[in-house]
Amino acid sequence: MDTRRRRSDRHKRRPRKRKKLFVSFLLLFSLLFISTAAFAVFQYELGKNNAQQNLTETNDSDETLEDETEVHEFQSKEPENNEPINVLLIGVDTAEDEPARTDTIMVAQYDPKNGDAKLASIMRDTYVEIPGYRDNKINASFFLGGPDLLRETIEHNFGLDLHYYAMVNFDGFVEVVDTIAPKGIEVDVEDRMYYQSGSTVIDFEPGTQVLDGQQALNYVRFRSDANNDFGRVERQQEMLTLLKNELLTVSGLTRVPRLIGSVEPYLDTNIKTTRMLSLGRDFILNPVDDVQTLRIPVKDGYSDQHYSHAGAVLELDFEKNKEAIHSFFSNESKGFANDSTTEDDEDM
Repeated sequence: MDTRRRRSDRHKRRPRKRKKLFVSFLLLFSLLFISTAAFAVFQYELGKNNAQQNLTETNDSDETLEDETEVHEFQSKEPENNEPINVLLIGVDTAEDEPARTDTIMVAQYDPKNGDAKLASIMRDTYVEIPGYRDNKINASFFLGGPDLLRETIEHNFGLDLHYYAMVNFDGFVEVVDTIAPKGIEVDVEDRMYYQSGSTVIDFEPGTQVLDGQQALNYVRFRSDANNDFGRVERQQEMLTLLKNELLTVSGLTRVPRLIGSVEPYLDTNIKTTRMLSLGRDFILNPVDDVQTLRIPVKDGYSDQHYSHAGAVLELDFEKNKEAIHSFFSNESKGFANDSTTEDDEDM
């Protein structure tokens, strides 16, 4: 009889132990979630404050780029049904009292569900139809109408839907590199690179180099060789891949919130901060294994031409280039080569 009673007592005590175990697990999970969220917010604010301090030190006023720059009008639609997002990436050179000039034009596609990432670079001398204006180089559309006219030009000529834009100046690129790779980013310099103009000096010897943010900027901007803009586009894509690889290290993933905060003061975008943090979370949960790249114009898809109003341009075979970019973004890439050369030309 006593034995039965003891067994009955043990059965009664088991649910209590399971309940205590569940409560303990729930408390531990909640604590971990709160700690992770607090860490992310702290790192985000730390990165943002450091970037604003750097801006203040380089400017004579306390105003930051974030204070001075309003988000440009961008007539786009939000992605639907969890479709991949297309972002227009614009690298700009901002000189005092002069309109901003775009040095880099890229379309990045990211699929948060599976971590797929693609990057198509459109060379700035590509000759296109600019809605409402005379045909010209594609970077002229940014000069004439900012990000939205550039978006409209890309959609008109290549039929791509662009959901967001992100425009960053050179200081922002330096901040990105120094945040992702505080000890420098390792680059294999293939050939001697030297350029000097005024206070700007670019000087790299062949071989493996560890570059800080400013040196990395010089590396991706260099075009004073036989490959000029074609080589620069290739180096830009190479650098983004190297930064992605660095970001996917254990220490790199912890820097994602800080990276978003660091770049925000230098960034003009229509992506809301909450959306950026959400994409940062998706990036951590579904890291990008490989970034597929494409260059427009594709190999054998253009000819060198010259117009009095535009200078030296790249005249496209539009059928071939549209087919290439649509196949690329629809997972039907046909492996168009990215190696070619052309003559150097004047800036817009």
